[in-house]
Amino acid sequence: MSTTAELVGHTLAGLGVDHAFGVVGSGNFVVTNALRAGGVPFVAARHECGAATMADAYARMSDRPAVVTTHQGCGLTNALTGITEAAKSRTPLLVLTADTPGAAVRNNFRIDQDAAVAAVGAVPERIHSPGSAVADTVRAYRTAVHERRTVVLSMPLDVQAAPAEPAQPAPAAAAPAAPATVRPAADAAAELAGALRAADRPVFIAGRGARGAGPELRLLAEATGALLATSAVANGLFAGDVWSLGISGGFATPLAAELIGNADLVVGWGCALNQWTTRHGRLIGPDARLAQVDIEQTALGAHRPVHLGVLGDVAETARDVLSLLGSTQDGYRTAEVRARIGEQGRWRYVPVTDESTVDRIDPRVLSRRLDELLPAERIVSVDSGNFMGYPSAYLEVPDQYGFCFTQAYQSIGLGLATAIGAALARPDRLPVAALGDGGCLMSIAELDTVVRLGLPMVIVVYNDEAYGAEVHHFTGQDHATVRFPETDIAAIGTGFGCAGLTVRTAADLDGVTAWLDSPRDRPLLVDAKITSDGGSWWLAEAFR
Repeated sequence: MSTTAELVGHTLAGLGVDHAFGVVGSGNFVVTNALRAGGVPFVAARHECGAATMADAYARMSDRPAVVTTHQGCGLTNALTGITEAAKSRTPLLVLTADTPGAAVRNNFRIDQDAAVAAVGAVPERIHSPGSAVADTVRAYRTAVHERRTVVLSMPLDVQAAPAEPAQPAPAAAAPAAPATVRPAADAAAELAGALRAADRPVFIAGRGARGAGPELRLLAEATGALLATSAVANGLFAGDVWSLGISGGFATPLAAELIGNADLVVGWGCALNQWTTRHGRLIGPDARLAQVDIEQTALGAHRPVHLGVLGDVAETARDVLSLLGSTQDGYRTAEVRARIGEQGRWRYVPVTDESTVDRIDPRVLSRRLDELLPAERIVSVDSGNFMGYPSAYLEVPDQYGFCFTQAYQSIGLGLATAIGAALARPDRLPVAALGDGGCLMSIAELDTVVRLGLPMVIVVYNDEAYGAEVHHFTGQDHATVRFPETDIAAIGTGFGCAGLTVRTAADLDGVTAWLDSPRDRPLLVDAKITSDGGSWWLAEAFR
């Protein structure tokens, strides 16, 4: 290792970074190659925002640390939307970015990188000197992994190029031990146990912070008679459970909304209980008690007042509360409720009137048929937009690692990169990207990445030739700025090397079956020409 940049890359490889993504320029060339030399696989994206989102999705779906590398200045600002999404989602992610030398005050690439990073909620760190390089790198890694933060580590070019100072702790020796999980206070656990004993109709809503506590929550729910639901980001956590209601909030089935609304106790487990998960609070009955469990004090009651806030790790809290119960109860788990969940508990059971035309397919029909055709072992990634409720609601997933939802910032255009990162994290599953036409065309360059990596991905574009959310929200107004001429997205996909399929009717989906029966040696892009839905049900709820 002759330079400090090489030492930083070597240090991160030794700490256990699992995958790296980026767009390589002169500022991050050396450190990226040092990562690769240390055995860290690297994916070259076509845009820095795509690279950041791929790394975010990879970290979420693998539970392993990922790195993004960017050029100084414009490389970092190109990545900022993806970095913002990761920061808002508290994804443990490390961004290695070059920076201009301190003395280069008139450099074209110069911006206040620390201020830009802090403004979007990420943690700014930097390599201060060759002598502190290992300590600076370990500090950034520790913050990312153990505090679940997105950290941007700036590396000034003059420091990168300086000779490495080898008399520093080896990476393995420098790496801090993971902190112990937080157990709840005994009185808080006892109070929650008492609330559960007193409840006749308890419901658990599990969020991002509960994704690793599925077994513990199932056991506690069984003992207390609680029904199970998740926020959108934890979709799949209770897949296959006969008492699961699926997603709570805007994507909830009518039955789920009814049963959650009739609960007398709702417990949020690692769940923000924000406006999306509670439909602006309307899913919580007026007489229901609300409890929340989270490892961060500031999260308790942040979105809604709660009757009981418990500071603690979800799995630890569930175990402690279960040990205090002493007896089991049926609660909400009656024969009638079980039968209703079996008959009405999934969107595919909800009757719809097919509004397809001769040249446009109803997005509900499209989504339901895709759910039937695609293998159950899938990993679904969903972009943002008016369409997003359809794949989120209709495409069933096998578990919490089957659904990647980069929606904390609600930016369109992140879905394709999300699907790439998710696919690399779970190569054992069929990757499915659900995009709107706007988000697809915004991120179209990453089709090259999908093809280059040889990912057997199904990319479904819900194409209404518009920014549908704006069309349906601003009714009766001039939509010239948000409607577009028809685009042959299947042909564009073919140009990138995908198999292209245009779908206007349900019969056209036979092409999906043909692709599934083929060697799947190239991705499939489905350009689905969908009917206008007049504003999807979840969008009406969001804009209420």
